[in-house]
Amino acid sequence: MDLVPALEEPLKKVLGPPTAKVMAEHLGLHTVGDLLHHYPRRYEERGQLTHLADLPMDEHVTVVAMVADARLHTFASSKAPRGKGQRLEVTITDGSGRLQLVFFGNGVHKPHKELLPGTRAMFAGKVSVFNRRLQLAHPAYELLRGDSEETVETWAGALIPIYPATAKLESWKIGKAIQTVLPSAQEAVDPLPDTLREGRGMVALPEALLKIHRPHTKADIEDARSRLKWDEAFVLQVALARRRFADAQLPAVARRPAPDGLLTAFDARLPFTLTEGQQKVSKEIFDDLATEHPMHRLLQGEVGSGKTMVALRAMLAVVDAGGQAAMLAPTEVLAQQHHRSIVEMMGELAEGGMLGGAEQATKVVLLTGSMGAAARRQALLDLVTGEAGIVIGTHALIEDKVQFHDLALVVVDEQHRFGVEQRDALRGKGKQPPHLLVMTATPIPRTVAMTVFGDLETSVLDQLPAGRSPIASHVVPAADKPHFLARTWERVREEVGNGHQAYVVCPRIGDEEDDPKKAGKKKSPEDEAEKRPPLAVLDVADHLAKGPLQGLKVEVLHGRMHPDDKDAVMRRFAAGETDVLVATTVIEVGVNVPNATAMVIMDADRFGVSQLHQLRGRVGRGSAAGLCLLVTEMPEASAARQRLNAVAATLDGFELSRIDLEQRREGDVLGQAQSGARTSLRMLAVIEDEEIIAEAREEAMTVVEADPELTNLPGLRTALDALLDEEREQYLEKG
Repeated sequence: MDLVPALEEPLKKVLGPPTAKVMAEHLGLHTVGDLLHHYPRRYEERGQLTHLADLPMDEHVTVVAMVADARLHTFASSKAPRGKGQRLEVTITDGSGRLQLVFFGNGVHKPHKELLPGTRAMFAGKVSVFNRRLQLAHPAYELLRGDSEETVETWAGALIPIYPATAKLESWKIGKAIQTVLPSAQEAVDPLPDTLREGRGMVALPEALLKIHRPHTKADIEDARSRLKWDEAFVLQVALARRRFADAQLPAVARRPAPDGLLTAFDARLPFTLTEGQQKVSKEIFDDLATEHPMHRLLQGEVGSGKTMVALRAMLAVVDAGGQAAMLAPTEVLAQQHHRSIVEMMGELAEGGMLGGAEQATKVVLLTGSMGAAARRQALLDLVTGEAGIVIGTHALIEDKVQFHDLALVVVDEQHRFGVEQRDALRGKGKQPPHLLVMTATPIPRTVAMTVFGDLETSVLDQLPAGRSPIASHVVPAADKPHFLARTWERVREEVGNGHQAYVVCPRIGDEEDDPKKAGKKKSPEDEAEKRPPLAVLDVADHLAKGPLQGLKVEVLHGRMHPDDKDAVMRRFAAGETDVLVATTVIEVGVNVPNATAMVIMDADRFGVSQLHQLRGRVGRGSAAGLCLLVTEMPEASAARQRLNAVAATLDGFELSRIDLEQRREGDVLGQAQSGARTSLRMLAVIEDEEIIAEAREEAMTVVEADPELTNLPGLRTALDALLDEEREQYLEKG
């Protein structure tokens, strides 16, 4: 039986094909239900004016304001040589600031008649700057007229919903479309169980939809928001609880390390003792591995907190127990780096089947897409025979040809780069579902862990191992203080003079293919006058080798190099043969060269907070103090500069991840910003709504344990199906 016919109605039937086409293309809205769940971003009171003083540059905005002044200018132009060119300049005000609107040519007649001083209207357009003043060129507008029967008071007090809009679809057009479909809200099927809704005193879903789109008071908005936030949190948590429940029903082989096996031999080799955190997390993992259903654990830890060591000990434990372990890395550079460091840490324990290999030894193989045919054939053979206890690779591990003898544990490094399908494909290669350990070096606030990784148990490593050094971080304002940049290169020379090494990170590679639009273009006179070094790897490396770092051994590393060349560059840098490595963010995670003490990040404002924190974690990995210099041309007051100041001010990744999250859209958190897909979180803010998410998780677990198939909750079932369609798309996009 179709439960929500009215809400599944295609918009083209209700609004007509032209409007429906624009809504589908620009906002991803296809049905009446989609449109009803396209909530206002904020509300304007007609009597209260918006803050024109805080408008963001280059963004599409909707403002409610009053016309203060309108002037028509006539001028001569090439198109109107007889002085018939016309420009209408309208100044609008809201009490906090003024904004100029400009209309040209044939577009001046209608606004010239309508936008008279004292007129109030909604204006929508893209904010630009002309003559150092903010302006909207040719904005769309809608006059706000009070109907005759409305009193001035009710008109001024009305709440006007402002919708997330695009240049092709202004907020008020969306509002009119919603007005058309709003009666269908009465047929919305409530996903919340009645007992839960009534117990928490929440309004019913149809009422919440009416109140969010047509509130009479601010209390209406609050009622609707708290109810709709609960829907999102609860349905998402039910999806995750069901995934956890299903995983818990799967059988797995319990893997307990042999008493005097590989793990014991490895621990005896370690030249240091594990931190308390590493011991605690290892115990959680070993307890999980010893059970007869698959482990699903997220290991998150600060940059340099020793996650790889914890993961390696888990892999050795399952090899001890007769199984195999696979580690999945997001890039070839990282896979090679992990392989190299694991083989080094294990020594003769990694030489299974070879002369000189220890008695308990196993074989550690690397498998990547660009390996030669012979090496690849040997690696595949070692896996299928069980000769190799540990394999490290990229997504090449997921291919059908790859067969294991007995896959017991999958370790996924940097989880946010792999979709659930990819995890599942690798898990499907075991005789029974293998145990799963997911690692991330991007610290994740608790709410995001509950939301994005809600199907996993969480372990946190928050101590740095002994011997790790603090990292001093400073912002280098290259535009305001050019001598600071000169001092930056002097500091790099000093570090190299003391026997250390340095990284220089750039946002671009810089060969001609990198930016076809700029290929072959000469530098502008301004660039020439500023003598500003270009901020791309190839250019910066060249500039440094011939200029400030002349005489030092400078090499480059970027993603477009052949894998063998990348590996050779990393080997030389790790061996101390290279003084300065100029690289893109391929060094962001996992690269471990304890002798590298300095990092200079060029155009640091182009990187996100978490990425800067990751990059910075490549230095200070040995006994010498680390130094991270964030070079930027952004002015002191800019948001980008504030972001860099925040990174320089703290080494606490959890604190930075909160800042990062507060500055980004929720969709980015769920890894979807790149795909353009709409996030399933329209109302819920994962930082602010921590309490709701935690409570929804508890309620979801109770519901799923009592009724895993949700047989008695058809409304919840429907909402879940809708979410999972979207989520499946999201993971395919992520993959």
